Amino acid sequence: MTPKAACFPPQLRLREPAEFKRVFVKAERSTDKYFTVLAIVNELDHPRLGLAIAKKNVKRAVDRNRIKRSARESFRLQQHEITNLDFVVMARRDAATANSKILQASLDKHWLKLIKRCATYS
Repeated sequence: MTPKAACFPPQLRLREPAEFKRVFVKAERSTDKYFTVLAIVNELDHPRLGLAIAKKNVKRAVDRNRIKRSARESFRLQQHEITNLDFVVMARRDAATANSKILQASLDKHWLKLIKRCATYS
C-alpha cells in the first residue's frame, strides 16, 4: 500500500450537518461496549467518516481526542476494503477508559459487520 493510498484526505470526511442527518435518519447500526457506528450507502465511489463524540459520554477532552484519533486511524487502514458507505462513529462511556488497541479492534469489527449488512442494499 502506498502512502498516498493510506491517507485520510478531506473528501473522506462527513462535514455538513445535512450529511450527518442523512446518516442518522436511515442507517444500519452496529453497537458494542465502546461504540455505536451508523452506516448508510452513499452515491460516491469512496467511503466517508463522521465523528460524533459527545461530551456527555466522554468528559475529558484528552479522552475524546484519543478516541477520535483511534477512529480515524482504524478507518484510514480499512478504507481500501470499503466502497461507498458513509459512517458516523459515536463513543459510549466505556470508550473513555479503554486503550487504543481495544478501540481499534472494536472498530475493525464494526467496519466488517456494517460492510456486510450494507452490501445487500447497494
